[in-house]
Amino acid sequence: MKTAKPKETAASRWLSYRPEIKVLDCTIRDGGLMNNHHFDDKIVKVVYDTCVAAGVDYMELGYKSSRKGIKVGEHGCWKYCQEEDMRRIVGDNPTSLKLTVMADAERCDYHEDIPPSKESVVDMIRVATYINQIPTALDMVKDAHDKGYETTVNLMAASTVPERELEEGLEMLAKSETLAIYVVDSFGALYSEKVHSLVKNYMHHCRATGKQVGVHMHNNMQLAYANTIEGIIEGANFLDATMAGLGRGAGNCPMELLLAFLHNPKYDLRPVLDCVQNHIEPMRAKLLWGYDLSYLLTGMLNQHPRTAIKFKEAEIKGQKGDILEFYDSVTQ
Repeated sequence: MKTAKPKETAASRWLSYRPEIKVLDCTIRDGGLMNNHHFDDKIVKVVYDTCVAAGVDYMELGYKSSRKGIKVGEHGCWKYCQEEDMRRIVGDNPTSLKLTVMADAERCDYHEDIPPSKESVVDMIRVATYINQIPTALDMVKDAHDKGYETTVNLMAASTVPERELEEGLEMLAKSETLAIYVVDSFGALYSEKVHSLVKNYMHHCRATGKQVGVHMHNNMQLAYANTIEGIIEGANFLDATMAGLGRGAGNCPMELLLAFLHNPKYDLRPVLDCVQNHIEPMRAKLLWGYDLSYLLTGMLNQHPRTAIKFKEAEIKGQKGDILEFYDSVTQ
């Protein structure tokens, strides 16, 4: 006699979770775009300790950027993530949390600046690339893979890529050594229908070669959290988030919202709430990240947020702008 399957109830669906999902915290890396990476060690250590306590899978410490021709003091050390700076915070990282850094295509001297993984506390290199930079990105992925790192590729500004170019790019990336390819809503311009379409397409290319799909969303139209959920629904397993949504301009999917949604018992929301309340939110008055009318407009228009960032920077300096004038300037 066959045993009847337990009846699915609303409660059981509510408590279910997908164990293959990986959560990546990019607070210090993406948030560093709001203060030229001048986070003090205390904040970086707090975010690190929070990720460990919360059971987050990966933490991104910052960038690996070229140090040629830099102006001393212009950027903080998390723009470059040299080994001594990272180890000052994490030691040898005797935890299950994996550490990662981002390297932009054509902005990183990766052959020299990224050492073999056995000499580094970093576990994964995240290569960020625009569609026209994919040949360089592929070489960066191979270099990092050959050095012993996990790798992912963040294909930026997906909302601006023509369909044919996207298909060609995904075909090349899917054949690379990368672990996952990210749908990146760089301008915070995507609606749920487009997220579904993009993730489905990425999944189509990735399944054949055993790759995963990730999502990295910005909050210009207050859709970063919703669009991350849409990505999950379509099969994305690598999810980016930040404490209190701290990130460039309008910010990112908030970590506290994402962990509350996932219902996976390995994640603990309490340390994140502590971090947000006592360490991240107090920085908001100075850094002014998060939803704002100027960011709404650049997102709506599928534009890079640089003009909105300048609008907000003027506000930080006490020069209150006129949103109607800004609207007229960006819609001309």
